[in-house]
Amino acid sequence: MVGRPGGHEGDLTRAPVRAAVRPWWWVVAAVLVALAVAVAVTRRHELVSAVRLIGEVRPYRLLVAAVCEAASLLCLAALQRWLLRAGGARVRLRAMAALVLAGNAIAGALPGGAAFAAAWVFRRLRRRGVEQVLAGAVLAVAGTLSALSLFVLLVAGVLVAGSSGPASGLRGAVVALAVAALVVAGVAVGLSRFPRVRRRAWRGWRRLGLRSRRLWDVEQALSRLGRHVRATRPGPRPWLRPAALAVLNWGFDLACLVTCVWSLGIGVPWHGILAAYALTQFAGSLRLTPGGLGVVETSLTALLVVYGLSTEQAIAVTLLYRVVSYWALQPVGWACGLGLTLADRRGTPDSDHAA
Repeated sequence: MVGRPGGHEGDLTRAPVRAAVRPWWWVVAAVLVALAVAVAVTRRHELVSAVRLIGEVRPYRLLVAAVCEAASLLCLAALQRWLLRAGGARVRLRAMAALVLAGNAIAGALPGGAAFAAAWVFRRLRRRGVEQVLAGAVLAVAGTLSALSLFVLLVAGVLVAGSSGPASGLRGAVVALAVAALVVAGVAVGLSRFPRVRRRAWRGWRRLGLRSRRLWDVEQALSRLGRHVRATRPGPRPWLRPAALAVLNWGFDLACLVTCVWSLGIGVPWHGILAAYALTQFAGSLRLTPGGLGVVETSLTALLVVYGLSTEQAIAVTLLYRVVSYWALQPVGWACGLGLTLADRRGTPDSDHAA
């Protein structure tokens, strides 16, 4: 094994799973779902009107929404596959897409399901011959790029929304945070050109890793991935592709939401749709309930109302978007997970090396 002495394969998977099954996850999830049900009951008249509105949906437009969601997941699969190939591992795009679908289904099935999903995907990658440190690094880097891309969309949404809606109160803080991040990144890139600074930074990084086994494993994983990328694709330009894939992952999901509005024959609130989407995704990323159930619906509905839709329209758009982006993907993802598990047990993983 490559990593800190004394480590073993389970280190990267057991801790997240233990954290995911803490009892308070279930309590918080139950409370939030109960609140969502209570809101639905009190708003039952608007809910009935929203269901009628959904009954008038244009099917061919809804198909476009489904295509956008499929493209979103394909971009995420392509991002992780690029990172794997940069690290010297080869997994077919078809297999990576199945892993993403299955992981998405697992993450949306349980409170704290993201930890279960990461552990499951990690084990599937290991069965396909991906080294432990590389598999961990790919999941970590993909998650980081995804979070940064969502922040970029939030900044854009806040700027587009202007002084309207809840985004106006966040405008100063979000812009200041974005500027600070750019300044820090610019200073880091500038200082990295000096060998002495690079050596001191590397020594500090290593000392930090020696204090914790988990930090050591993360450092080893990220360092090895970085070395592979520099050896095969020197310079920062190759990273533009995975960064673009991370942005497109969110962009196509946003397109799915916009298409859901369009399929209902409702005017799209262009000035606020991006801010509403980004704020909703940040709320859903807390994973307080399975798949953000109740949290996403309540947040998105409220934000769409603030940005110009009626309550019935906002509920209809939210329900339609969640059907396409969450509920319809659950059976597909579990079927992919079952297929991958059975293939692993037969000893026929779908990788480039197995072709």
